[in-house]
Amino acid sequence: MAIIDRVKWDGSASQLAWKHPSQELTSLTQLIVNESQQAFLVRDGVYEGPFDAGRHTLTTNNIPLLRKLIGLPFGGQSPFSAEVWFVNRAAKLDVRWGTQDPIQLQDPKFGIMVPVRAFGQYGIEVVDARRFLMKLVGTAPGFDAAILAEYFRGMFMARIKSAIAAAILASGQSVLEIATRLDELSAALNVALAADVAEFGVALSRFSIASINFPETDSGIQKLKAALARRAEMDAVGFDYRQDRSFDVLQTAAGNTGNAGALMGAGLGAGMGMGLGATLGNSFQQLGADIKPASQLPDHDQRIRLLRELADLRQQNILTDAEFDAEKKRILAN
Repeated sequence: MAIIDRVKWDGSASQLAWKHPSQELTSLTQLIVNESQQAFLVRDGVYEGPFDAGRHTLTTNNIPLLRKLIGLPFGGQSPFSAEVWFVNRAAKLDVRWGTQDPIQLQDPKFGIMVPVRAFGQYGIEVVDARRFLMKLVGTAPGFDAAILAEYFRGMFMARIKSAIAAAILASGQSVLEIATRLDELSAALNVALAADVAEFGVALSRFSIASINFPETDSGIQKLKAALARRAEMDAVGFDYRQDRSFDVLQTAAGNTGNAGALMGAGLGAGMGMGLGATLGNSFQQLGADIKPASQLPDHDQRIRLLRELADLRQQNILTDAEFDAEKKRILAN
C-alpha cells in the first residue's frame, strides 16, 4: 500500500467513529482534523492523541511512539504503520428507541393485567473519545449512531421497563392515565441512563418518552377502559368505586328471596337502603334505629343465615368490624 502524505476524515455525518483505510504513514504526513472531531494514532493497542481540530504534522515531538519506530531517515521521510481513528463529537439528538415487547403490568387501580408499550428518542455525544474507542469501537472500521443504539438497547430496555412499571405502581394511577407524567418520567430516566453510558465515554441528553400506548384489541385494555368509563359515571353522581360495589351487592341481595328476605326481616336491608341517599358509612350509623327487636327476629336457622350474610358484607368491606359485632349482638340477643 502506498504511503499517505495526508490523512483526513472521509466518513459519513452519521458516524461517531471512523478509521482511515490506510495505515502507511510517514513523519511528514499531514493529519487534518475538522471542528467537533478528535483523532488518534493507534499502534499495538497504544493510543496517541488526541489531536484536536487543525493541521498536524506527525513527528516524534507529538507522537512519542515514533521515537521507537523510526531509526534511519528515508529521503527526509521516516515511514511507519499505524491506524488513524477519527471520532465525531457532534451531538446526535434523534436516536430513536422503543420497546419491542410489551411490558406486562397490573393496573394499580383495577388489578387488570395489561400490555404497555413505550417509544421515544434521545440525544448522545461522545465526551471522552479515547474511552469511547477503547470500550465500544474496538477493531470495527466504523461506528455510527444506529450501532450505538443497538448496543445500548438491552441495557436501556431493562431500565425503561422497570422505571415505567415503578412509576405507574407508585402513582396509584391507572396505566391509561400515566400519559400525564411523561415529562417527569423522562427526566428520571435521563438521570439513570446517563450514569450507565458514562463509562463508555458517552453523554446522554434529552431522553424523552414520546408515548406510552396499548394495543386496543387486548382484552385487558378493553376491560380497563370499561372500568374507567364506569368510574367517570360514578364520579358524575357522587359515588366512588366502593359505594358502587356495595350498591351491586344490595341489588343482588334484593333479588335473592332466601337471603334478602332474612336480611329485610331483620331490618338490615331497610337500613342499608336508606343510607344510599347519602353514603354507606352514614347508613350504617342509622342501622340501630331500623333493626327490629330481638323478639321479632326469625328462628334459630334464619338467624344463622343472617349472621352469614353479615359476615359476607364484612368480608367485602361493606360493614366494619365494629358494625358487624354490633349487629351480631343484636341478632343473638335474647
